[in-house]
Amino acid sequence: MPAITNLLADAVKLLTLPRLSEHQDLMKKYSRILSYLKRQKGKLGLYFLCVLLATLFGVVSIGMLIPFFGLIFETGVPGGVAFKGNALGSYLNNFLTEIISRDKLAGLSVICIIIISATILKNLFLYLSNRLSVPIRTSIITHLRGELYDKILRLPIGYFTEKKKGDIISRMTNDIGEIEGSVVGMLDGLVKDPITVVGYLVFLIIISPQLSLFLLILLPITGLIIGRVSRTLKRQSQDAAIKLGEGLSILDETLSGLRVIKAFLAEKILSTRFHQVNTDLFNIRKKMGARRDLASPLTEVLGVMVLCTILYFGGRLVLQAGTLEGEELVTYIASFAMLINPAKNISTSFFNIQRGAGALQRVEEVLNSPITVDENPAGKNLDAFNDKIEFRNVVFAYDDAVILDHINLTIRKGQTVALVGSSGAGKSTLADLVPRFHDVTSGEVLIDGINIKDYSLRSVRSLMSVVTQEPILFNDTIASNIALGQSHTDLAAIEQAARIANAHNFITGKEEGYQTNIGDRGSKLSGGERQRLTIARAVLKNPPILILDEATSSLDTESERLVQDAINNMMQNRTSIVIAHRLSTIRHADEIVVLQKGKIVERGTHEQLIALNGFYKRLVDMQEVR
Repeated sequence: MPAITNLLADAVKLLTLPRLSEHQDLMKKYSRILSYLKRQKGKLGLYFLCVLLATLFGVVSIGMLIPFFGLIFETGVPGGVAFKGNALGSYLNNFLTEIISRDKLAGLSVICIIIISATILKNLFLYLSNRLSVPIRTSIITHLRGELYDKILRLPIGYFTEKKKGDIISRMTNDIGEIEGSVVGMLDGLVKDPITVVGYLVFLIIISPQLSLFLLILLPITGLIIGRVSRTLKRQSQDAAIKLGEGLSILDETLSGLRVIKAFLAEKILSTRFHQVNTDLFNIRKKMGARRDLASPLTEVLGVMVLCTILYFGGRLVLQAGTLEGEELVTYIASFAMLINPAKNISTSFFNIQRGAGALQRVEEVLNSPITVDENPAGKNLDAFNDKIEFRNVVFAYDDAVILDHINLTIRKGQTVALVGSSGAGKSTLADLVPRFHDVTSGEVLIDGINIKDYSLRSVRSLMSVVTQEPILFNDTIASNIALGQSHTDLAAIEQAARIANAHNFITGKEEGYQTNIGDRGSKLSGGERQRLTIARAVLKNPPILILDEATSSLDTESERLVQDAINNMMQNRTSIVIAHRLSTIRHADEIVVLQKGKIVERGTHEQLIALNGFYKRLVDMQEVR
């Protein structure tokens, strides 16, 4: 017996060690999920207890087959092997032996009642474990999805210049869905099914150590075979997610540019691009499905092979060696049959976990991305803008490309400073440094003589409003879009802001007025109406600093006049940084700063720069400023 035990331990050790590093690596990848599970300690403890009790009562119901068959076939005193080794087992053995010795039919009734009762309790605890697992896994996915969205909000704007919108959406939807499926597999594959398998294995070893030796050698071998099949699932899952992201990006571009696509007869080009990505996704998922679907039949075939091995050697132990009773062999086979389903589930769960690991890696790429512009926990509160904004020897580079090169500029309170220059000169980047959409590579941006990084980020942005070239609106009411970011705003203040922005008249002309839903990105409004709403939003915030980035460049003449009047109204008594190509917007600026290749090449008023007959004059002559 000691020799068998040692051989058994060596076999298990030898067969499991090659996989140990892989399992450890998998647990590292799921460390974030496990950290979420720590928040569910109470429910996890109850889940574990329910699974344990379900396994125990399952073993009891199967174990009662030994005294049942012993009674039917009259092979001797029944019950002795089923529950030996502890006080409860001894009590059950004595109880059954006493009843059967007096009345065999009464003993048969008691055995059936115990089997029914144990089965009811087993399924009750299985049901409770399933009820507990649903809120556990739902909570994990809810936390993960919320954390991913919050991280997207915190990431700097520069991060999204590299990433496709469809790829980000794919990570939030498809990858999170994959992870949800793998979390279910992880709970079952790491808790429920292993406990069930171990419970029945212990019972099998009690019945026959010799037969269990074969079992404990063959099961790890089947695990190794299944594991080899599943290794490519993770890579295929990542490839599928990438292709889905590409498809979503093409769809987003199609919906945004449908008018241009039709005008330039580009339907065939876009259709070819989409169908190519769609076909690639189909092929990847077909391969994934083939490998995933192989898990269950492969496990069943291997299980039947193991079962036949047990039947053969078990039969020899009964017929030749006499070390095993017939009812014990039947119970052994029945217990092994109960072990096949959880073993199959473990293999399927392992496939799902591998697939989910690829999705989790893509989500964690976003979650682990560095926050280059973040809130300063010890930052001072910037309550008011009193003096000046200063760029002191500012350099900004992106991926080794210098965008701004040693900029020195002072903007005093109440001034309007216009930034002009050719496309790519660095105008928008310079303006973006003020609200800290980016942080400088070197040098300093100061407000009232203090580095902008030493203020709290929220307080800096609370003193600024931005009006962009493309109006950014949300699928909500007009009132909600104007009051964006304001927690408590009455309708009178919203209407006043709309009047200043020349928007009140067209809003009141709508059927539902300020409660009109403007559609996705404001699609129910004209370009001029959308831009005036963004100006009304900026007016309502009532900031001391305004940043206007090409706010009228995409408008027709009539809309431009209305928007320009609104901008002029808004700029009164405020410090303004204006990026524009329209002379009407910049000619009355206190200072015009001319940028070329990231450097300030000229500065002064419109008249001074025209008289200088330099780069600004050439821009005007070429109608880049018109």
